[in-house]
Amino acid sequence: MAVRRDFNGKAVVITGAAGGLGSAFARRFGKAGAKIGLLDVSAGGIQSLARELDGLGVENTGFVCDISRAEECRAAITGVVERFGGIDLLINNAGITHRSAFRDTDVEVFRTVMNVNYFGSLYCAKAALESLIQRKGLIIVISSVAGFSPLLGRSGYAASKHALHGLFDSIRTELKHMGVDVRIVCPGFTATGIATKALGADGQITTHPQSTFGRISRPDEVAEAVFRSASHGNRRLVVLSGVGRLTRVVHKIWPGLYERLMARSLASELKR
Repeated sequence: MAVRRDFNGKAVVITGAAGGLGSAFARRFGKAGAKIGLLDVSAGGIQSLARELDGLGVENTGFVCDISRAEECRAAITGVVERFGGIDLLINNAGITHRSAFRDTDVEVFRTVMNVNYFGSLYCAKAALESLIQRKGLIIVISSVAGFSPLLGRSGYAASKHALHGLFDSIRTELKHMGVDVRIVCPGFTATGIATKALGADGQITTHPQSTFGRISRPDEVAEAVFRSASHGNRRLVVLSGVGRLTRVVHKIWPGLYERLMARSLASELKR
């Protein structure tokens, strides 16, 4: 049976809140009456979004937080709990990517991507856990099609997302009897700023253009789908795009075919 959740008056924490998806989540859950905890590495981004939410009548609090640092995650989560009394929903949204061939990519690039995408989500979940247990809350992890299939030219990104699935699928089994739900959401390509901040092989922001396939979603569309899932869904894995759902099926049944099609679509990722 699906658990129906009303977010009016509830506390929602969003990492990467100042980005395209994060701000869309803040607006959507704020519209439903939630109190929003904003975590982001950008002080200016938090301030701008906080002003917007204030104008909409959405109660919020913001914390500058580099989620790759466990102590900053603990401090930010503690701040949200002190302000709102607890946490009902944690959305692990912050992320980083790279576009470069494995052969050419510095090991530190893999470490940077893993520190943000994997360890950042782990740190925040760990910091919020006792409050989530107390309030029988929900963790939503924003993953990707790369969490269950390979993605040419983004091996470090795919590795971090695969790791997230292993971690949070396992956490779900441990927390279920405590009333805490864990959901992994996999949007398709979405019009956010992550592509413009992708790392190259040397760890600097790459100017190499991004290749995509399938329809590009808007952040507000993804936010609406995530809100619906959080409010009354019960699926453990939510794949939002048609291309993503097809990818999951094809990769499971015909992995060789999927790899050929994906490599053909993204071949320009490895060209210089």
